[in-house]
Amino acid sequence: MQTRVNAERMLIGGSLVESESQQWDESINPATEEVIGRAPAATKADVDKAVVAAETAWPAWAAMPVGERSEILLSLARKLQERADELLHVEVNDTGNTITPMRGDVRMAIDALKYFAGLGYEIKGESVPATPQNLHFSVREPYGVVGKIVPFNHPIMFAVSRAVPALVAGNAVIVKPAETSPLSTLILAEIVQSTLPPGIFNIITGKGATAGDAIVRHPKIKRLGFIGSVPTGLAIQRAAAETCVKNITLELGGKNPMIVFPDVDVDEVAQAAVNGMNFSWQGQSCGSTSRLLLHEDIHDAVLERIAKIVSSMRVGDPMDEKSQMGPINSAGQYAKVLRYVKVALDDGAELVTGGKRPAGGEFKKGFWIEPTVFSRVRAEMRIAQEEVFGPLLSVFRWGNVEEALAIANSTEFGLTAAIWTNDLNSALWTARRVRSGYLWINGTSAHFLGTGFGGYGNSGVGREEGLEDVLSYTESKTIHLMIKPPKPMLAAVKNSKTGGESGWKGTIFGVPQD
Repeated sequence: MQTRVNAERMLIGGSLVESESQQWDESINPATEEVIGRAPAATKADVDKAVVAAETAWPAWAAMPVGERSEILLSLARKLQERADELLHVEVNDTGNTITPMRGDVRMAIDALKYFAGLGYEIKGESVPATPQNLHFSVREPYGVVGKIVPFNHPIMFAVSRAVPALVAGNAVIVKPAETSPLSTLILAEIVQSTLPPGIFNIITGKGATAGDAIVRHPKIKRLGFIGSVPTGLAIQRAAAETCVKNITLELGGKNPMIVFPDVDVDEVAQAAVNGMNFSWQGQSCGSTSRLLLHEDIHDAVLERIAKIVSSMRVGDPMDEKSQMGPINSAGQYAKVLRYVKVALDDGAELVTGGKRPAGGEFKKGFWIEPTVFSRVRAEMRIAQEEVFGPLLSVFRWGNVEEALAIANSTEFGLTAAIWTNDLNSALWTARRVRSGYLWINGTSAHFLGTGFGGYGNSGVGREEGLEDVLSYTESKTIHLMIKPPKPMLAAVKNSKTGGESGWKGTIFGVPQD
């Protein structure tokens, strides 16, 4: 049985506090349905306090030399490393994600801190030769207070990696984790309290409809970042616009295609398709390549291999290093996944493997479903158009590349895509025509710091994980310095022959004037 997590307080203005409401949200281990911790159910009043604290703190933080800000953020990375094992175990039990990939999540949080801490000196303006006699230039200044709302699937990684670009740019941040997996961010609150100046990094827990809505609507928060579903992203845009003009970054998920040409190794691509589906996160990853488009020449061979790999995957205790898939994150998400299994069958898709609760007494409690593969999927089916955010892989057959592109570009999404072929020309030609913001050629899933991550269409607005991310948390100020020539400088010029003064002559910019 998982030990209860004792971290139970938010971080506001450098103090670990309970909510004004004196109410709590219980956190459930999705593998056992046992309560393993609780988080304060924050109110609008709590958010108001956090905004006041952030407003008070950010000017001094922004005025600090860039090198000093970077050193403080690097010290936070060291503190996270010291408690990495604790954070990992809490994350696994709170999310249901298996321990092996979640170890990478904690490492990514630390790596992102180190990477972005080194970008402070790149927050530069530019000079423009608009006129030859004057100086025209820009400087970048922080927004002030930034709100960040992060999802349940990668809590600590998103809480850190999506906040630090704003911090290195001189802002103060208010981070709200998902109510279904908040516990690691409460440990983060303890670490931040001992490392960063008070009020620079605030952590608010609670439900999206209360705490999240208060952050979105607050008139003093002009810069927002959100990761989640398209409907919630649209609601955030509407709500934010009711109080003031805001700059909003949205990462809103995807229905990502993996296009496979017939010249690939069928064994390699079958394993890649399974990896790209992110079954280790139960498919709960916005970049999962959940639509597999197989050329008709290799369709049957690849599908046969995928079915064999997926049906033999080890579903079990996410704390077990041998487990390859854990439970769905919450009861609500579990019900959604099961609903899509039924929808797919009703629409005529063929169930290849999975689609039900695993057999065995250890699966009687918890939000378990087998990894699932559907074939004979058509572009118009709901399973092909709507994001499930679960372990459901949809397989398509195509005969010519135009057909594949039509399927790939048929959804409202455009986050990631993968293209598999040994023909470089075909790979690049196809990549230019797929409407997605982040593509792999002969790869899947991997993220690389320094490269902008974000989507086309309803998959979002903005790019994260690179320098563009940092600059997006600054406003550009243009300054025109009007320069006038100085008054003539008079100098005595000695007569070289007599040694006396030959008279006065003026100079302008070193040019003698009579």
